[in-house]
Amino acid sequence: MMKTIRLALLFLLAGTAFAAQRSDLNQGWKFCVDPAKAGEKQSWFQRMPAGVEEVDLPHTWNLGAHEGFLGTAWYFKAFPRGTWTADSHVELHFGATFYKARVWLNGNLLGEHEGGFSEYYFDIGQLLRDENFLAVEINNEPQIDTIPGIPLKSGPHATIYDWWPYGGIVRGAWLTASRPVLVRRQQIDSRVAGGEAQVTTRIFVENFSSKNQSLKVRVKAFSVEDNAPVASAEVQLSAHPGAQSVEVPFTITSVKLWGIDNPYLYRSDVSIVDSQGRVLDDSSDRFGVRTVEIRDRHLFLNGERVRLSGLTRHEDSPWEGMAETRGTMIHDLDDMKALQTTLTRPVHYPQHPFVYDYADRNGILMIPEIPMWQFDESEMTNPKVVALAKRMLKEMVEKNYNHPSIFAWSMDNESATDTPGGIEYFKTMYSLAKQLDPHRFVSAADDRIAFVDNPATNASSLADFVMWNEYFGSWDASESLLPAAFEKIEKGYPDKMVIVTEFGFPGLFAESERTADRMRVDIIKRQIAAFSKRDWIAGAILWSYQDYHSFHNLRSGQTDSYVDHGVVDKDRQRKPSYYVWRQENSPAHVSVEWTYDAKGVPTGFKAAIARRAEHELPSYPLVGYRLEWRVLDQQDKTVAHSSPALAAMGTAQVVTGSWEPKEAKRFRLELRLLRPRGAVALLQDLTWRDPDTGGFQERDLPDGSAPPEKQ
Repeated sequence: MMKTIRLALLFLLAGTAFAAQRSDLNQGWKFCVDPAKAGEKQSWFQRMPAGVEEVDLPHTWNLGAHEGFLGTAWYFKAFPRGTWTADSHVELHFGATFYKARVWLNGNLLGEHEGGFSEYYFDIGQLLRDENFLAVEINNEPQIDTIPGIPLKSGPHATIYDWWPYGGIVRGAWLTASRPVLVRRQQIDSRVAGGEAQVTTRIFVENFSSKNQSLKVRVKAFSVEDNAPVASAEVQLSAHPGAQSVEVPFTITSVKLWGIDNPYLYRSDVSIVDSQGRVLDDSSDRFGVRTVEIRDRHLFLNGERVRLSGLTRHEDSPWEGMAETRGTMIHDLDDMKALQTTLTRPVHYPQHPFVYDYADRNGILMIPEIPMWQFDESEMTNPKVVALAKRMLKEMVEKNYNHPSIFAWSMDNESATDTPGGIEYFKTMYSLAKQLDPHRFVSAADDRIAFVDNPATNASSLADFVMWNEYFGSWDASESLLPAAFEKIEKGYPDKMVIVTEFGFPGLFAESERTADRMRVDIIKRQIAAFSKRDWIAGAILWSYQDYHSFHNLRSGQTDSYVDHGVVDKDRQRKPSYYVWRQENSPAHVSVEWTYDAKGVPTGFKAAIARRAEHELPSYPLVGYRLEWRVLDQQDKTVAHSSPALAAMGTAQVVTGSWEPKEAKRFRLELRLLRPRGAVALLQDLTWRDPDTGGFQERDLPDGSAPPEKQ
């Protein structure tokens, strides 16, 4: 049976950047905890209490002196009005505040926001003074009706979710000041045909004046690579007071597609011009063009079948918690790219904008998720929870709609979607997701799919594809039962493509961290091989990149610590499983033969390089690669080297190298298969020794470092 689902979209790289003034508010805040929750009664929203600490944003209080604090805390900041004109529209923005926030300006309650992973804003223009006092109350306590919350199936209030509830203003704050008309966001779609992209950008405009405005909306598109113009268009807009949208179509000829190794990007410049020719607002955004299909249980990117792999990563470190800076994100994401990541979930909640931008620039497909983690049926039918989940989904989709890296949305993780109430929840969320974004796929991470007897009673039967969290060998059952689980899923969901969205080995199932990682290595090797044999499995994602802070999934006697689940530890020190994962997920195979002189000493080599075939995982087209090789003698002096370009890899290609005969007891051949943007796709080290001193050896390079992708 063949079932085809098509996705053909043009995506922005980032959310709208306001052309008007933006002022960061990240420096010079005051902070204090409020364990008695007395701050409002004592009017802290009007005047700052004594004993405050000085902090900068992003900030979480769950590091240092307040590490384990669950409760209420306050942030305060004084700032001047600024030099904005009288007709400026001024907004206060927060990148994310975990978890529940209330915000006051000059003693006036602006409003509140629940949810720790989304951006939000308030209109503050009418409340501004020459000198202003901002107060933010935040609470990070999980409750039965928060998202994430308290999983009842773990016992009444016994545990909370499986990552740390880092309270604070965790993604910064800023002010924007614009003229009465602004571009709120863009939503851009495309249809690719005959080498062209027919593009429609829907521009959301807000008119804050009391009058209708006759406007022109101008769009110009450019190639990011060389800044060359590729398209332009203009439409008229009669903007009434309030919010409206307008569609602007244009065509990109000879379009270059966004892909894994060649994530080609464009830029869209939008201007709003009034009847006198004045620019009221403009914005500049990046986007990419690509097609995604699910066809006959297989995944296709730009018409070519792909099988992908990668790791998850929590926004967590001992030095920043969830209040991550760019340096930490770049380090981790570069390291994940060196680990061959082409697919990630990435975890259970919407990510920092930089993470999506990085994936766009570096060719990583993603499945973002709202943080519905292990909710039972009573929670999934709670009207407050459902309403909150719908708002979180709307915030996630609208903010991130235009990223080419995102190809699907996830509605929950390991929740009771095999119950009547859980199925109704999924139907509700699926319908809303399709209204918000009719072009992307929708699913949910399912840990019960191998145990549900009747697929009709499981929401995965309604999803566009199956997201399977698989832990045979630890949480689920003996690994010997995995073949039966494969058979059950294959027969029960015959029209569904499957992505293994979690597998791996949690350390609490072993007596020590060292033993756990040996078992993790075995799981990686055996299960990647097993996934490869089932061609309806289009991808596999290892849980996880790093060990992360939690109250949950810990060894006996621990109440809070770091979950031993990563291929690097909490400090990013690499475990043996790091190197095994990197090698097992290389996209190509290389075999080498030495050539010898009459004395039996190497004078060259012949290397055959081929991409992994479709019966393997991962497997995807390799275009624009190079094979960098270097030969060193026993003093580690370079004898010969080269870096030839390779044709598009299908069948094996042969690269040869040679050098003048040289007396030596050892030659070492280093091979690096380089992606088009410089990242290392495969590393191999082959050493020839004089037969009297040991003979031939082969090993992976111990240095896992790889040049970062170009930013």
